[in-house]
Amino acid sequence: MIRASRSPHHRARASAMAARTVQKAAIPIQNPNAVKPIEVNGSKDTDSDSNAAGSPSTVTLVPATVGTPVTELNRITVQKPPQNTWSSLDMGGVNIKNIPPTSGLFTFTFLINLYLNHNALTTIPPEITRLKHLELLDLSGNNLISIPPELGMLTSLKELYLFDNHLSTLPPELGTLHQLQTLGIEGNPMEMSLKHMIQEQGTPALIAHLRDSCPAPVPPPPRRWKSVLSAAERDLYEGDPTTETFRLICYNILCERSATERMYGYTPSWALAWKYRRDLIMEEIKTRDAEFVCLQEVEGAQFEEYFLENLSDLGYDGVFWPKSRYKTMSDMDRRHVDGCAIFFKSKKFTLVEKHLVEFNTVAMQRSDFKKTDDMFNRVLGKDQVAVVCLFEAKDTGTRLVLSNTHIHWDPQFRDVKLVQVALLVDEVEKNANSFAKYPPRPTASNPSANGSSAAGDNNASSRPPPLYSDGTKIPVIVCGDFNSLPQSGVYEYLSTGVVPSNHPDFMAHTYGKYTSDGLRHKLGLQNVYAVAGEDVITNFTPSFRGTIDHIFFSSANLAVNCVLEEIDKKYLEKAVGFPNPHFPSDHICIGAEFRVRPPKEPQPARPPPVFPDSGR
Repeated sequence: MIRASRSPHHRARASAMAARTVQKAAIPIQNPNAVKPIEVNGSKDTDSDSNAAGSPSTVTLVPATVGTPVTELNRITVQKPPQNTWSSLDMGGVNIKNIPPTSGLFTFTFLINLYLNHNALTTIPPEITRLKHLELLDLSGNNLISIPPELGMLTSLKELYLFDNHLSTLPPELGTLHQLQTLGIEGNPMEMSLKHMIQEQGTPALIAHLRDSCPAPVPPPPRRWKSVLSAAERDLYEGDPTTETFRLICYNILCERSATERMYGYTPSWALAWKYRRDLIMEEIKTRDAEFVCLQEVEGAQFEEYFLENLSDLGYDGVFWPKSRYKTMSDMDRRHVDGCAIFFKSKKFTLVEKHLVEFNTVAMQRSDFKKTDDMFNRVLGKDQVAVVCLFEAKDTGTRLVLSNTHIHWDPQFRDVKLVQVALLVDEVEKNANSFAKYPPRPTASNPSANGSSAAGDNNASSRPPPLYSDGTKIPVIVCGDFNSLPQSGVYEYLSTGVVPSNHPDFMAHTYGKYTSDGLRHKLGLQNVYAVAGEDVITNFTPSFRGTIDHIFFSSANLAVNCVLEEIDKKYLEKAVGFPNPHFPSDHICIGAEFRVRPPKEPQPARPPPVFPDSGR
């Protein structure tokens, strides 16, 4: 069929002819190139309640490959090509000898199908990778002796035709073309091993071979902590012995059960293996040396057998809760249910209390939700959780409310995301208010916790432990994988504290007081990267690059000293997506160093010390 397409613009002419309507024709002319694509649906998340449909591409000028395609599965947001009235371009059979890198062709980023067959091309410029939405590329019948390895960046390709050229081998970078269904290499003096593999095992086997044999790319420069303070401010705080700081990192580590080759076909199998990835995750944690480590998608077995065991050697203790579905499973199966974990350095902080927030359970307990059909139909079927921990610094008595969560992923359930976050904030406020009522505990340097200290001793560990009049005075951090972009209602609510009852993300559904009165909280939260003026990518795949993981903090009693900087942009430009040999998850670790702000208002009078009765 390809060889029969030698004449100029063969496919365009055939398509135009088929599109003509002949009123009196007994047999209507059918477009021989138009074949309805096969649709495959799937889900990245481990949830089983998704009902989102896939978005099949439209193929107008080429027959679809026979067989079951390996399509890109649904993700948080699939980046679609720009809208245009046409998506296929036929430049075949017109004796093109050269395509310069500056060609206007590479500005047609909306293209789905591109035909450059039967010309006189000797090279293909790497700039073709700008056409990232291409699903079909026909380079047959040219004078190519090699193809650029950058073609591996065109991860949407399903059909790549290289018939009748002078190719003797293929760059291993083509192994990232995980959606490729047909690779045409007949008519080339190709290496026999590659020819036999595609003849006997098919295109997927050859792509897998190229993927796993491709050398690892050059690693990016190490990520560093980027200060948001001026030099004068930094010197001031570093020279002040009363300054109290701590670091926190937040990381969706991609649980073992979700890291399948079907989902991450662009990742070498050896780099996708859990034993390889877990070592990189542990190295990331060790390198950051943070007081708090908040992880999502941690399987129960991995928490107990790997993370808790290894991190305890580094001075960490941990809290973990799996998603609610574990209650309905056998003991063996529930070990592989993922959830949220918080690790903390036990020498510096005491875990006062820990709370599990099961969003569907908390929703059921609300009286204003009980008569809401949308709550039963949309919220109760989702089993995401959050972990809320109340901490106290051992040296100073400073308190902290820290929550870590993993919000539902599906964009078709934006209302559920907003409800889950609203329920979480309600629980955080309730716990903070309760925590504020606890009496001060003795600290390392203040065993009586009565405010007395040695004369002239003014360092942080010698100050009396603070008293909190209400929950808004306690430092609060809300972090996790929110599966929500900065333009979302979730982000708006967390960062501004207000969302109206008619917000579009409620999607016209009804959720009691949330949709009658709107949402409002008093935590005074800010996003650490917004404060730092950084636009950091936290989720990086072939079809999506965006910020969906966040760290919010109460700005009235915490300040940001520095943030974990973004990954080198030049490295990202050459990377197809994560996970890869250097990054073990499709998410990227984020983090910040915080500084505890001293109270602005006078501390309330402390109760007199109570000494034990001597019995005299």
